[in-house]
Amino acid sequence: MLEKLAGIESRYDELERLMSDPDVLSDYNRIAEYSKERSSLAEIVDGYRDYKRQVQELEDARQLLAEETDPELSAMAKDEITALSASSEALYERLKFLLIPKDPRDEKNVIMEIRAGAGGDEAGLFAADLYRMYSYYAQNRGWKIEVIDQSDTGIGGFKQITFELKGKGAYSRLKYESGVHRVQRVPETEAAGRIHTSTVTVAVLAEMTEVDVQIREEDIQEEFTRASGAGGQHVQKNSTAVRLVHVPSNIVVEVQDERSQLQNRMRARQILASRIYDMEIEKQRLEQEGERRSQVGTGDRSEKIRTYNFPQNRVTDHRVNVSSYNLPAVLEGDIDQFIDELTIRDQADKLSGSLESDV
Repeated sequence: MLEKLAGIESRYDELERLMSDPDVLSDYNRIAEYSKERSSLAEIVDGYRDYKRQVQELEDARQLLAEETDPELSAMAKDEITALSASSEALYERLKFLLIPKDPRDEKNVIMEIRAGAGGDEAGLFAADLYRMYSYYAQNRGWKIEVIDQSDTGIGGFKQITFELKGKGAYSRLKYESGVHRVQRVPETEAAGRIHTSTVTVAVLAEMTEVDVQIREEDIQEEFTRASGAGGQHVQKNSTAVRLVHVPSNIVVEVQDERSQLQNRMRARQILASRIYDMEIEKQRLEQEGERRSQVGTGDRSEKIRTYNFPQNRVTDHRVNVSSYNLPAVLEGDIDQFIDELTIRDQADKLSGSLESDV
């Protein structure tokens, strides 16, 4: 690990030299590229230099203790050794986590898709519950939420709803929400009071653009139709709804909630780019890991990740075996306890893989 840190420090010094080179200074694109890379390395390099300083001071204190005959100075040296040993060890552990490769999508905005699964009307109603849960979560964090497309059940639920969350670090917090969410409760329409089990699928996509993902025009089929949902006469009388089909992957995107065809078209292309990117990332993950699933799960659409049990007032995340016995609070956006634990487990798993690759 120390060799890796030394290499990063060397690259950091090289970038500083490059950024003072007259030829580079005249090239805006290169300066921006080098500045961004240097900024990404700064925290690691600062930590590594601090660690080297503490290790040297620790070595000096040990040397002083070995040579010192004065009891008072020896005691001072022992205290310094104790303090430096603890701080350098803590810094070493912190550097391990700083070396974990960062997900380039973490600072992206999020496009979320919630779809009712098994359970009929009850699944649609729970899809609406989950949409409200993420809305509360976004509101508590000061994020902006905007509906892109939706299909209502007519009784207050959603067959599906697609929406965007804009805010710093949105993807880093919500990326673990992908998967199947299961609800167990007694439907209001169930006269016998039997517990009904329904499922809802959640997909979390980092917001991408066509700049991030190269899409060939000949691979896209476009259709324009009249919007079928609420929106007033303007929406109903014009062909504003957009349907895109990406032929190679058979990905279909439909957007109708914007007022103009152009807005819907731009939205649809953005979602298409995000889905294609997500598909490619998943393909790479499977190639790298085979079929092995990490501790926090893959985010696979078929993976049951969380159960919301109303009779027991319990929400359990099956990937980390963490439960909350305050279901109403969870549905009001209190999901950080799950996200924090998933983040810790994910980082630990990545750290383990990073250290194994260094051996």
